[in-house]
Amino acid sequence: MSRPLFSPFKIKSLELPNRIAMAPMTRSFSPGGVPGSDVADYYARRAAGGVGLIITEGTTVDRGGASNDEKVPNFHEAEALEGWGNVAKAVHAENGKIAPQIWHQGMMRKPGTGPHPEAMSDSPSGLTHTGKQVQDAPSDADVDDMVMAFANAAGEAKRLGFDCVEIHGAHGYLIDQFFWDRMNIRDGRFGGSLPERATFAADIIRETRKAVGDDMPIILRFSQWKQQEYTARLAETPEELGAFLNVFADAGVDMLHCSQRRYWEPEFPELDGENGLNCAGWAKKLTGLPTITVGSVGLSSDFFGAFAGEGSAARSLDDLEERLDRQEFDLVAVGRALLHDPDWAAKIRDGRHEELEDYDGKSLMSLT
Repeated sequence: MSRPLFSPFKIKSLELPNRIAMAPMTRSFSPGGVPGSDVADYYARRAAGGVGLIITEGTTVDRGGASNDEKVPNFHEAEALEGWGNVAKAVHAENGKIAPQIWHQGMMRKPGTGPHPEAMSDSPSGLTHTGKQVQDAPSDADVDDMVMAFANAAGEAKRLGFDCVEIHGAHGYLIDQFFWDRMNIRDGRFGGSLPERATFAADIIRETRKAVGDDMPIILRFSQWKQQEYTARLAETPEELGAFLNVFADAGVDMLHCSQRRYWEPEFPELDGENGLNCAGWAKKLTGLPTITVGSVGLSSDFFGAFAGEGSAARSLDDLEERLDRQEFDLVAVGRALLHDPDWAAKIRDGRHEELEDYDGKSLMSLT
């Protein structure tokens, strides 16, 4: 019987053997912002273990306030870029595909931290997530420079041979801060209604397209929820969500990575109940773009049991595969389960369910 999770997928120049992506996860194992051979081996093991698309941990752009941690990898400066080139080569040697996630922490980075403690933390309006004014709002020219920092990093990814790029616009970081009316109160360009607040990301997408060419896919990751507020919602209705996401479609994005804390939860339960479309499903329906779903895939014994067809737990597997089969979304991003076990995808593919293990937080302590 065919398995939707292991069917091929193609978008532009990117061809994948299956629908499994490695979700981006911050690791902080790159001293001085430079990924070493251990980082290359870490990602190559996941490619060898059957992951279709590796999406790297967040990699910071060339702005002084982009990072709060000198061990978070950069995607600028010669030594860091050389390191990332080695990562791409290692993944390709295992017949894998890889995208860097391009990132800026914005006001989530506290002033005085990171590799450039003297730098200000970038923001849309100089506000914290509580609405407190702590610095002046940047000028439009400053914002334009932030845009180009993302595009320049994407151009480097193209030069280094990466297969696609992901722009991190989720979880309360810089791009998402422009989306959020609590942190973006600009009264000119880049401010206003939700679609108007999406202009910053749309500009990044357009400049990224110029940097990577027509055939390299661009992914945008977004979320309704924020690290500062799990119950936050940028869009309260499908109409609002569609108006927001189609700004990115019009700018030329190729795929939306729709972050949820639990992939099985409906995005608008008030409309279609507990079995309604999830965030990725609604995003695909509203824009026509391919989408990636993510959120607690493969973390529990119940989920592992589902792959073995054990009892009522089978719904976990059936639900995921049935949604893929009816094309509610296109790819499934797996995070902590792959962090814990680089062979997770191969074990699922080969039916080696007895070898699966529950996620253990100790996996965070090393690059296994």
